[in-house]
Amino acid sequence: MEVFQENNNGIEVFSVKGSLDSNTSAEFETRIYAALEKGQRKLIFNLENMDYISSAGIRVMLKTAKDLKRMEGSVILCSLQDYVKEVFDIAGFDGYLNIEQNMEAALVKL
Repeated sequence: MEVFQENNNGIEVFSVKGSLDSNTSAEFETRIYAALEKGQRKLIFNLENMDYISSAGIRVMLKTAKDLKRMEGSVILCSLQDYVKEVFDIAGFDGYLNIEQNMEAALVKL
């Protein structure tokens, strides 16, 4: 997994490439919570180059969404590949997480 992180007009964007699984989710979570500790409250997870997500990766995303809601912030997932989106749909998390079609839509929503 590779994570590219950038700030786009006050919104922290994490672009994930590769697999987010039990071997890589701790690193991803560490990067997210470093941004939260710095006061960041608006996040986008750009998943256009993610080719696999396990339950460990989903857990990180759900925990982030829950924590940000409590902090009056938000996270949006965008540009999911069909097979990654299907995982969220089957698990029923598509109704709990904000998912947008692309980066432009995610930026507008935040």
